[in-house]
Amino acid sequence: MKRGNSVSLGDTSSIATNAEKILSFYKQLKPLFSTGKGVEIMNPFEAEYSWSLTRSFYTAYYNDKLPRKMIFGINPGRFGGGVTGIPFTDPIRLEESCGIKNACKKQAELSSVFIYKVIEAYGGPPAFYRDFFVTALSPLGFTKEGINLNYYDDNDLLTASEPFIIECLEKQMHLFPSDSCYCLGEGMNYKFFDKINKKKNYFRKIIALPHPRWIMQYRRKKIDEFVDLYIKKLRNE
Repeated sequence: MKRGNSVSLGDTSSIATNAEKILSFYKQLKPLFSTGKGVEIMNPFEAEYSWSLTRSFYTAYYNDKLPRKMIFGINPGRFGGGVTGIPFTDPIRLEESCGIKNACKKQAELSSVFIYKVIEAYGGPPAFYRDFFVTALSPLGFTKEGINLNYYDDNDLLTASEPFIIECLEKQMHLFPSDSCYCLGEGMNYKFFDKINKKKNYFRKIIALPHPRWIMQYRRKKIDEFVDLYIKKLRNE
């Protein structure tokens, strides 16, 4: 695989456990691209308290050498992974579902609410995180005027961040090698991921699922149906 110069992630090959590999990956993220006017990078791994929560979570659920299937979201949001450092995990779910107490403002993130319904239906956090590693195409988030921004919402940001996203993808593939993965989002996130995958041949198959936030905003009355869809895809692919 080719390596760009957009990010420095370090060598995790000699580290023993999945937790140590994941934490090393996150801690050494150093985006070296310009975001454009008004766009700010959200990096929870630089904040001491958020990092302590991230470390506690991965030590609790990934302190092993077992394989996982990867699930790729878009990028962290300011009420979920942007606070806790754990994708799709807001402070409420981190404490009540994962058993990690925290002093963060207990504000819900819609995507986190849905994902943890899926996790409970799967058998709970220990069972789910034993089988899956939830991450994002961009492990760092973005905001503009204090509002969440997806990496693809701004053309300049998309162009600038693409080498960073590609290198993060390659580094994470070394964490959990597999010929298939999941993509949360059947629209722009999947289209971008699929375009890269066709060029790079990373995965034989990318299984797209409706994005949790879209479900919570536009299909809330059918949450149970979408939870069932997720469980079927996660168990059968």
